[in-house]
Formats: sequence, C-alpha cells, structure tokens
Amino acid sequence: MSIGHPQQVTSPEPSLTELLGGRGGAVDATVPVAAFVLAWAAAGALGWPGQPVVWGGGAAVLAAGAVGVVRLRAGGRPRAVVFGLLGVTVAVIVALATGRAADFFLVRLLGNAVSALAWAVSIVVRWPLLGLIVGTALGQQARWRRDPDLLRGYQRASWAWVLQYVVRLAVFLPLYFADAVVALGIAQTVLTWPLVAVCVALSWPLVRSALPAGHGGIRHPAERSRPRPE
Repeated sequence: MSIGHPQQVTSPEPSLTELLGGRGGAVDATVPVAAFVLAWAAAGALGWPGQPVVWGGGAAVLAAGAVGVVRLRAGGRPRAVVFGLLGVTVAVIVALATGRAADFFLVRLLGNAVSALAWAVSIVVRWPLLGLIVGTALGQQARWRRDPDLLRGYQRASWAWVLQYVVRLAVFLPLYFADAVVALGIAQTVLTWPLVAVCVALSWPLVRSALPAGHGGIRHPAERSRPRPE
C-alpha cells in the first residue's frame, strides 16, 4: 500500500519544527546571561559594595527564576525549568568560586564541547541524536533506524547541529581566554537563539533531501530489515 499521499509528504515539516522546540528555550537561556553581564558591569562601573561577580551572579539567578515562573505559568514543563535554573546556578557557583567573571561562561563552553562531540559520535555510530529525539517524541522507539533513507536524512541534519556547537566554540574560546566578559555576553546572545533557529529551520529540508519521492516522512518510516550503508 502506498504511503506517498501528498499531505503526508508535506505535513512532517511543521511537526518536526514543533518537536525540536523552536527558539523559545534558547531565548530564555540568554536572559540570565544578559542579567549577569549588565549587573557585573554596573557594579564595577558604579562602585557598588562587594565584588561585581557577586552582583552579576545574583542577577543571573533572579533572572533565571523569573523566566522559570513565566514558563511554568505558560504551561512549560517543570523539569525543563528546573534544569535551566540549575544550569545558571552552577555557572554562578563556578564564577563565585574562582572570582573570575568569565568563568560564568565556563559551563556553557564545556556544554558546547560535549554536545558537539556527542552529536558527531552519534552520527558516526549511526544513531544520530536528531533521530533519537524525534523518534522518541513520536513514540517510534528505533523503528526509524530500519528505514535507511530516513536514517541517512537524520544523519545529514544532525551535522547542522554539530556545526552550531563548533561555531560557538570558535567564537567563545578566544573571548574566554581574553577575559572579555561583555563580549562573551554579547556573543552568547547573538549565537544562541539565532543558531538554534537556523538548525531547526534546516533540519527538515536536510532530512527530506535523503527521502525518495513518495516517502511518508518522519511519521511513517519504511520498515526494512537492515539499513543500507551510508
């Protein structure tokens, strides 16, 4: 029975965008960063009592808490809110422990490095993370891996996610070692949600580029016993 109905071919595109989440979470992640940099810079310039990094850390935690409250009231997932607040708190603790404001960004730097490696390894071992994320969200378990075309599409699209982490590292690392706190804050804002938005927008076209005409898309993987080699 054919699964190449025109509506099935075109419908996965918005569904994939929804599954990957869009820009909302990435925008939220920049708010505590902006709060940290602004409070840190203001404390240093205006001579507020205490260390500027303490002011920046306090502002970041308060901003993360405020974002969390807004998300919860909007129906966001509590686990995502807790993880977001925890990440900011850990970053603040690191900066307070070292007394170096640039170390507020150290956790994010390490996170980008680990993420780039994890996504790249997942592609090489033929378990692309994009396929795992989408397949889990759709309740497909590993059925998508038995479709060689869909597997190849997820591999192609996953490289876009690897690239975004590499781009961030290429920009962040020189600024981190130069102790350029304000520039790090600006770079974090500029290279967070725009890059995520680009990856989300490119994911479906990259997946689709590997699918033959008439393929049912991400919702209808073709069951085959063994994936073809890349």
